[in-house]
Amino acid sequence: MTAIMIQGCTSWAGKSLLTTALCRWLARQGMSVAPFKAQNMSNNARVVDGGEIGVAQWLQARAAGVKPDVRMNPILLKPEAGGSQVVRLGQVDHELSRRPWRSRSRALWPVVENALADLLDEFDVVVIEGAGSPAEINLAADDIVNMRVAERADAAVLLAVDIDRGGAFAHLYGTWSLLPERQRARIAGFVLNRFRGDARLLPPAPEQLERLTGVPTIGVVPMLRHDLPDEDGAALHDTSARPDGPTVAVVRYPAASNLDEFVPLEQVADVRWAREPAALHGASMVILPGSKHVAADLAWLRRTGLDDAVRTAAGAGVSVLGVCGGLQLLGTSLDDPHGVDGSGPALGLLPLATTFAADKIVRQRGARIPAGLAPPWHGLAGLDVDGYEIRHGRTDVHGHVDVATADALVVAHGNVAGWYLHGLLEDPAVLEALFGHRPRRTADDTYDLLADAVGEHLDTDFLRRLVK
Repeated sequence: MTAIMIQGCTSWAGKSLLTTALCRWLARQGMSVAPFKAQNMSNNARVVDGGEIGVAQWLQARAAGVKPDVRMNPILLKPEAGGSQVVRLGQVDHELSRRPWRSRSRALWPVVENALADLLDEFDVVVIEGAGSPAEINLAADDIVNMRVAERADAAVLLAVDIDRGGAFAHLYGTWSLLPERQRARIAGFVLNRFRGDARLLPPAPEQLERLTGVPTIGVVPMLRHDLPDEDGAALHDTSARPDGPTVAVVRYPAASNLDEFVPLEQVADVRWAREPAALHGASMVILPGSKHVAADLAWLRRTGLDDAVRTAAGAGVSVLGVCGGLQLLGTSLDDPHGVDGSGPALGLLPLATTFAADKIVRQRGARIPAGLAPPWHGLAGLDVDGYEIRHGRTDVHGHVDVATADALVVAHGNVAGWYLHGLLEDPAVLEALFGHRPRRTADDTYDLLADAVGEHLDTDFLRRLVK
C-alpha cells in the first residue's frame, strides 16, 4: 500500500483536478488506485452504493477506473441555512448535524480513519485530497482532513499552489514554515499549478525555495481547459464551449445544488448562468436546477424578480425545465410539516404539490420517458435514461398535464417540464434530442487529457519513486 496526498496553499488551488489527474495517470501505470477525501463541503453530490459522496471523489474514482464508494468521501457536509447537514458514510447523521462545528471532529475521526484504513488495504495506491490549507493554524486542533490524514496514511504530500493568483512562492514558503517540523517533513514536492506564462521566467525562485525548505518543485502545470466541474463542482466555467448553440439560461440561486450535471451542456449550448432577470432575455430554454433549500431559493427568486421573469418566459413560449428542487419550484405549493425546508406557494407553472418528508430519498434510478410530450420535449419520448435522486420532497400532480410518470419522476405540460432525476443532461441521447448535438468529448477523454498533462509537466520519475 502507498498513499500520495495533494494539499493546497489555499482553497481553489486545483487540488481536485490534480488528484483526478494523478488517479488516471497512476491507473495507466497498471496500479489499482482509489481516491480519498476525508471531509468535503459541497452541495454537489453523487449517489453510489450506500448513499451519497462529493462529486469530486465520484469523478476521481471514475478516472481511476474503479467503482465509487462511500469510503472515498466518508464525511460530506452539505451547507444549508444556519449550518450544514452531515452525511456520514453516505447517510445523513441528524445528531451530528445538530452539533456545533468544532465538536464534531472527535466523533468523525474514527469514521475517517476506518474508511482510510480499508482503502489502504484494498488498493495499491490511495490518492488523497486535502481541504483548504494545512497551515490554517486556527483549525489545526480539529483537523481531520489534512496533515492528520497524511500522518495516518504515512503519505507523501505534494503541496500545490495556484500561481495564477500571484504570490505563489510566498504561499508555498509560508505554508511550509507554519507547519510543525514533523509535518514539514511529509512535504515531498511543490507543484506550481494553473500557470499561464513563460516558464523561463521562473528561475531562480524554485531553486531558492528548495534551498530554504529542502523541498523540490516537481512540476509546473499549465492552466488546463477541460470538461469537468472545477474543484467540488461549485465553480462553473465562465465561458461556454459552444457559443454558436442555442442559449440556455441556468438560474443560479444561492442554494443551487448539483450544478456539475450541467457541464456537458456547455458543449452543445451557449450556457448563461442567470442571477438577474435580464439574463433570461434571448434564452431558448430556462433551467431551474436542484436546490438544497427550496423555500429560501424561492424567496430569492422573488427578491430578484426572477420569479416573474421565469413566468413571463414560460408564457412567451420559452422552454422551462426544472430539475429536482427546480421541479418543486415549478409547482403550486410547498408543504413542510417536519421543518425540513419551508412552506408556501411556489411559481404555479405546473399543477404540483410538494411535501417535504423527514427522511431523504437517495438512490440511483432508471426510467423510460413516456410519449405524449409537446415540443421541445417530444424528442425524448421512448428514451431509457438513468440518473440519481437526492431529495426530501414528495410531489403529487393535482391537475391536467401532458405527461406525468409515477412519483412525478417526469412531469410536462406544453413548454414547461420537470424531472426528479439528476444527471439526464449528461446523457448524450438527451442532449441530442433537446439541442440537436452530442458532446464532442467524453469524460474519459478529459481524464486522459489530465493524465497526459501529469506525464508532460510533472517529474514522473519522482512520482514513481514515491509510489514504489
